[in-house]
Amino acid sequence: MSLPEVAIAPFDGPSVCLFCGASDAAHRDYVQSAHDFGAAAAEAGWRLVYGGGGVGLMGAAARSAHAAGGRVLGIMPGFLRSRERLFDDVETVVVTSMHERKQLMYDQSDAFVVAPGGVGTLEEIVELLSWKRLDLHAKPVIFLNVNGFWETFFALMRHSVEEGMTPASFLDAWTVANTVEEAIDQLQATIRRTA
Repeated sequence: MSLPEVAIAPFDGPSVCLFCGASDAAHRDYVQSAHDFGAAAAEAGWRLVYGGGGVGLMGAAARSAHAAGGRVLGIMPGFLRSRERLFDDVETVVVTSMHERKQLMYDQSDAFVVAPGGVGTLEEIVELLSWKRLDLHAKPVIFLNVNGFWETFFALMRHSVEEGMTPASFLDAWTVANTVEEAIDQLQATIRRTA
């Protein structure tokens, strides 16, 4: 399915998509890691692509990337504008559906970082990993595993392999970073490999 044309300002450097939660009730360690990631990505010269919200981890990452002088691209479906409170200080594209949001986030990104989040973040990353499993893309996926947040997800994926539902090679579809510094190092290594 092709998406309608949208106007997005050109960007010459690499872009990283951050999937993360939009909850203001998130633990401060998670919010701080999103803040630190946004700033570090900007300082490294990466454009931050994210879900467009001004709340929770999304808002923390976008605000810090913007404050550090980085380029930020938010992509949000119109029906979420009030719930996730659009962050208007950065370039934002409003689309009509969750499908359009995810497709544009994918199309505009060279790599993906998955910070702590809720069911929406989980839905985004499962679809992205499904695409990778089907060889529809080979872009890097890095889980930012702050305080071991994603360990139960990894356990579920290992269980799926052990039960014969998923090939063991699927466990190589992502890497894990326990800190923002590790995630940035992995992203920098990605740039060097593709340069």
